[in-house]
Amino acid sequence: MSDDDSSPMAPGLIKAFAPQEEEEPQEGRRRRTPADEAISALRSWTPKTRLGREVMAGRIVTYEQALVSGLPIREVEIVDALIPNLEDEVIKVNMVQRMTDSGRRVRFNVMACVGNKDGYVGLAMAKGKEVASTIRKALTAAKLNLIQVQRGNGSWESSAGPGFSVPFKVTGQAGSTRVTLMPAPAGKGLVIGETGKRVLELAGIKDVLSRTKGQTRTTINYAAATFNALSTINTTRVSEGQRVEFFIHKGRMLE
Repeated sequence: MSDDDSSPMAPGLIKAFAPQEEEEPQEGRRRRTPADEAISALRSWTPKTRLGREVMAGRIVTYEQALVSGLPIREVEIVDALIPNLEDEVIKVNMVQRMTDSGRRVRFNVMACVGNKDGYVGLAMAKGKEVASTIRKALTAAKLNLIQVQRGNGSWESSAGPGFSVPFKVTGQAGSTRVTLMPAPAGKGLVIGETGKRVLELAGIKDVLSRTKGQTRTTINYAAATFNALSTINTTRVSEGQRVEFFIHKGRMLE
């Protein structure tokens, strides 16, 4: 890396290459989290794509700039470098057993969700033979499936001003499960099932009303339907007047 302090750098790379402070050994040692492993992986990262080289060179330092560039995001290190504060959560771990001629074969299906609780969320599934490696694979796929969440203040009960709800009613479907998200006034909270709440919290939605249909006990479909509802907001055509009226903001609330 260059020693020129004036050159910009992605926030994740700043964390990765910051001087490491020596800590005194303690009795209760902190467990390494996936976020720690992601920052550690950035130290030995060699970009393989054009966008990765732009990020490493400091010409792209925010995720918003990466989206505007139009270049595909194919390396998970790009996401770790541009949004280092992503939190992750395992939604569901399913064990699938299958009898074959050679015996019983066991595989795992894992659904994971990541988000920065401020306008970005990703959801994905992965399959594998071992739980730990499958979880890592699911988290990587979720980071590469990151979307911008449009938030706003679309409830008639709210006072004027920006909000952290959905701007209008949207519906998402996965399998037989259908989830409808509706605007809620500030302070209402997340009126939705526990699975949907975990996805919305990582997305940065704080107030929402919901209605569900179908097999909501199917955790994977419930989470996917909630995620698809958030994706539907991005595909809905909104006029500039509506964007101003409902205080619609896409992505992070940058100060």
